[in-house]
Amino acid sequence: APDRPPAPPAVVSQSGGCGVAGGRMTDTRRRVKVYTLNEDRQWDDRGTGHVSSCYVERLKGMSLLVRAESDGSLLLESKINPNTAYQKQQDTLIVWSEAENYDLALSFQEKAGCDEIWEKICQVQGKDPSVDITQDLVDESEEERFDDMSSPGLELPSCELSRLEEIAELVASSLPSPLRREKLALALENEGYIKKLLEIFHVCEDLENIEGLHHLYEIIKGIFLLNRTALFEVMFSEECIMDVIGCLEYDPSLSQSRKHREFLTKTAKFKEVIPISDPELKQKIHQTYRVQYIQDMVLPTPSVFEENMLSTLHSFIFFNKVEIVGMLQEDEKFLTDLFAQLTDEATDEEKRQELVNFLKEFCAFSQTLQPQNRDAFFKTLSNMGILPALEVILGMDDAQVRSAATDIFSYLVEYNPSMVREFVMQEAQQNDDDILLINLIIEHMICDTDPELGGAVLLMGLLRTLVDPENMLATANKTEKTEFLGFFYKHCMHVLTAPLLANTTEDKPSKDDFQTAQLLALILELLTFCVEHHTYHIKNYIINKDILRRVLVLMASKHAFLALCALRFKRKIIGLKDEFYNRYIMKSFLFEPVVKAFLNNGSRYNLMNSAIIEMFEFIRVEDIKSLTAHVIENYWKALEDVDYVQTFKGLKLRFEQQRERQDNPKLDSMRSILRNHRYRRDARTLEDEEEMWFNTDEDDMEDGEAVVPPSDKTKNDEDIMDPISKFMERKKLKESEEKEVLLKTNLSGRQSPSFKLSFSSGTKSNLTSQSSASNLPGSPGSPGSPGSPGSPGSVSKSTSQMAAITTK
Repeated sequence: APDRPPAPPAVVSQSGGCGVAGGRMTDTRRRVKVYTLNEDRQWDDRGTGHVSSCYVERLKGMSLLVRAESDGSLLLESKINPNTAYQKQQDTLIVWSEAENYDLALSFQEKAGCDEIWEKICQVQGKDPSVDITQDLVDESEEERFDDMSSPGLELPSCELSRLEEIAELVASSLPSPLRREKLALALENEGYIKKLLEIFHVCEDLENIEGLHHLYEIIKGIFLLNRTALFEVMFSEECIMDVIGCLEYDPSLSQSRKHREFLTKTAKFKEVIPISDPELKQKIHQTYRVQYIQDMVLPTPSVFEENMLSTLHSFIFFNKVEIVGMLQEDEKFLTDLFAQLTDEATDEEKRQELVNFLKEFCAFSQTLQPQNRDAFFKTLSNMGILPALEVILGMDDAQVRSAATDIFSYLVEYNPSMVREFVMQEAQQNDDDILLINLIIEHMICDTDPELGGAVLLMGLLRTLVDPENMLATANKTEKTEFLGFFYKHCMHVLTAPLLANTTEDKPSKDDFQTAQLLALILELLTFCVEHHTYHIKNYIINKDILRRVLVLMASKHAFLALCALRFKRKIIGLKDEFYNRYIMKSFLFEPVVKAFLNNGSRYNLMNSAIIEMFEFIRVEDIKSLTAHVIENYWKALEDVDYVQTFKGLKLRFEQQRERQDNPKLDSMRSILRNHRYRRDARTLEDEEEMWFNTDEDDMEDGEAVVPPSDKTKNDEDIMDPISKFMERKKLKESEEKEVLLKTNLSGRQSPSFKLSFSSGTKSNLTSQSSASNLPGSPGSPGSPGSPGSPGSVSKSTSQMAAITTK
């Protein structure tokens, strides 16, 4: 069978005239390559052009036309015959036969163009465009058209060495036609032909007849493509399978034959880790291994035209595996012996490794089962004690055994995490924390010797599945989430965080090599997941164990990815907007490592810079008042010169607005009154007076008129105007008083620094933030101080705006 024709290359530039219905020659949707099938059943490229469909008078029907993109000449003119079978393959290929030995293909550059032409073909033939084949594939040759379907069928040449070439040609010519394939398969079945061919194979090998062996390769490969279960049963029988593999060793395209039989008989060894008493089961295992080997190693990779022809081979292997799993599952003695030997201390290491590898392969086979059968399979393993057995195996020294046990554990967690959770909670009542199954898994993750931590990544994924509340069950009597998370934080969390706590006792990580950094990044990833999903369990743990302070030590790591993991952990906590967390952050001054990292990063525009700014921007946008005040009061001096973003100046403005409201609670209440009158409306409808107000011409409104609906304005003018006027007078008085006080302070040169923050940057001087007293509105050098001309977000500006809005 031929390979799939390649798609045309992408258009770089083109020119040319018309020729595509409803488009130009530059329309890439209709750009195609035209292929014809040659005698060797290979596709020949006939040129690239643009396809259209239109009525051709000479052909008396709708036709496909392809004009060459180079000179506009006609590459193809083919009438859409109502009875021709057109096939659409791989979304961009249309294939059909014009005559007995003249196959054509159009390979489209774009799927859209293929779909358009396919719709035209289906329209002519009266078919639904959703089909991939417009007609049943029936060979329309003259010879077969008048064949009586009840006739005996295809007559095979006699099975002789001298006629192998003729047989090979017959098989090759029958493959394109489903009707001929059917007849060939029946003839091969009825005459016991395959066994005769395999006898000739022995003769050819004895005579070293290479030409004959090459013909046999083509014949046997062709028989595989007939896709018949009955033929497979003959070919894969105990007496025939090795000879079939032998035939497939002599590929004509290779200069030297392959040694598949030698590998299967001498290199590949069948090990019975537990004796199998059932001969049928044993034979089935041998057969499945060999057929899988044929599919994976012996047969060439199928082309596009052949890929559906091997579906029965896939099914044969699939059902064999289902049968093997079922037969082993029913053999209670076998499984009992397996688990007994696995956990027996007297079992030697080599034997135990074989037992674990068998169990791993057994679980892998189960993935082919239907969901109902898979349920029964894992229930059987659970009843046999697979989890206690894994616990014993994971505690052993052999790394290969532990690795295989981890793979088995992953199958169980993916299948049923609740079953694993139930087991570990039950065992916690009897065993110490050190030997709990989950703690063994965490230890293997921590002790992974792979430089890339491949095993640790897999184990972290399993732990994440186990602690994910989304897959936990809730019943009337109990909730799995409450019980399991209580267990996990009591018995397991200290094991998970041990490497983190051990590495962060100083101001910087005590070990900062790449492998340690990768491990800590994995642990932080899981802790960040817990912050998002575990609410009070993780909150209590973080605050009681001072975890965030320890995590932020990693901001000083030389590995940027680890420092970013630490920052992401803190960002997740701040994102919760939880005042318990906020108080903890402020009490321990946990912005200091972040500000240090920001300043040490300097003017570099990188992910660290952007991530830190985003964190402060979040605090500003969400108006988290406690954190805003804490950052400005303690770190403003360090951040005030950052002017390439407005984030920090915006934070200062927020802080000063908060101060105003605290100093003047009446103003705050007045603003809320204004907001209430202006905004608190039913979202679904506009009240009449609002509609009247929106319809009022702006010119009719005096400058600075209050933005209050008319009916409310008359009612509230007296209430609102008087307090705001009084506030503005008090405000001016207070500003002048503060200026006098500050002038005296500056003349005397006294100020009381409270919090000092030192940074390891290129300069030797320490950056100190002013005391809270020196950060009061009006302090010298404060960008947000009232009355400082042109300062971003100055309070005087905002109050003047308020006055403009609320006074006439």
